[in-house]
Amino acid sequence: MTTYAIIGSGAIGSALAERFHAAGVYAVIANTRGPASLQSITEKFGTKVEAVELDQALQSDVLILAVPYDAVPDVARRKTAWDGRTIVDATNAIDFPAFKPRDLGGRLSSEIVAELFPGAQLVKAFNTLPAAVLAADPEKTSGKRVLFLSGNYPEASKKVADLIARLGFAPSDLGSFKASGSLQHFGQPLVALNLLKD
Repeated sequence: MTTYAIIGSGAIGSALAERFHAAGVYAVIANTRGPASLQSITEKFGTKVEAVELDQALQSDVLILAVPYDAVPDVARRKTAWDGRTIVDATNAIDFPAFKPRDLGGRLSSEIVAELFPGAQLVKAFNTLPAAVLAADPEKTSGKRVLFLSGNYPEASKKVADLIARLGFAPSDLGSFKASGSLQHFGQPLVALNLLKD
């Protein structure tokens, strides 16, 4: 059975916890401050979302990075090898306080994130919807809310697409990073695009 971990407890991490709980899909959640700091989340969603120490969460099969982009290296340093794990990059490389896309020298942020997790298979997902929209019920009378994903490993992308569907969304696989380009990255056309698919 595939195990899931939400890494980060801010707006996106909390939104994901709500969706896992609503869909009845078990996951653990962790941050650098420890389980005690996650009491508000576990009080609401504790039947399906369990707060654990970060190192324990990192043993899960599928890790959703719901931390700020600049905090990703700190997570990656927790292990030297990530073989067999699927990393879901839900981050956005934003230049604060200007709130503009970070200048990465023409590279995709997900390509940079992937290099930090040697041996893992990285999929970009859960990054295009604002937290409030991500937390809301994805099923409407006119269809299901679309969630985009992309990645260079078809098997990992399928695993993440299946999770997206289990959480009630309609997955839309954009293909490899090369094929999808920067469409899904911050400042590009698909970010904050709230679509429904019947």
